[in-house]
Amino acid sequence: MRIRPISPDLLVTELTGRLADAAASAAPKPARLRVAIDGAPAAGPDALAAALVEPLRAQGRPVLHVRATDFLRPASLRFELGRTNPDAYYEGWVDEAGLRREVLDPAGPGGSGRLLPTLWDAAADRASRAAYVDLAPGGVVLVSGALLLGGGLPFDVTVHLELSAAALRRRTGPAEDWTLAAFDRYAEEVAPASFADVVVRADDPRRPALVEPGAGS
Repeated sequence: MRIRPISPDLLVTELTGRLADAAASAAPKPARLRVAIDGAPAAGPDALAAALVEPLRAQGRPVLHVRATDFLRPASLRFELGRTNPDAYYEGWVDEAGLRREVLDPAGPGGSGRLLPTLWDAAADRASRAAYVDLAPGGVVLVSGALLLGGGLPFDVTVHLELSAAALRRRTGPAEDWTLAAFDRYAEEVAPASFADVVVRADDPRRPALVEPGAGS
C-alpha cells in the first residue's frame, strides 16, 4: 500500500470528486448513491460528512447527511446491560433495521427516495418526529457514524477513518473510555480498513493521509 499525506481541505476536495464520479456512474440510472463515512467519534466522521455536503451540491448533486446517532435504539434497549457496556454499544446501540428501512432501502435501486433524516431523539428518548425528505434521483446520502461496516448495511461507497490504537486512546475523552473495547473488537472482527473503498488515516486531524493500493508504505 501507499500512504499519501493530504491536507484536510484537499481531502474534502478529493472525496467530493470521487463521490460525484461514483454518483454519475451509478447504475441503474438515475440512481442515488449511499455512502458510509465510518469512524470512531474521535476520528470525526460527522464533521467530515458535513464538510462534504456543500461541495457535492456545488457539483450539482442533491445531498442528505444522516447521522447514525440520530438512529439509536431506545434507552431501555441500549442500556439493558448498563450505560457503559462495550458489547452492547458494539452490537446494539444503532437501530440498523430502522436505518435500512428509512434511509438506505428508499435510497437504493428502485427506492422511493423518500428518506427520514432522523428517527430517534436520544436526549429526550423519544421518536424525533422528523419530516420525510425527498432525495432526487442522482443524489447522495451520506451516513456518518461509528461501527457502520461489516453488518450488511447496503452502502454503495464506504469511507473508513482509521485511528491507531494509541491515537484512539489519546483522542477519546475519559467519559467515553469504556467504548474503547468496542472499537478494539471492531478492528479485530470486522477490520474495516481491509475492505473499505476509501481509507483515511486520521491519527492527526490536521494531517490526514489516504491509504492507496500500490507499492511502498
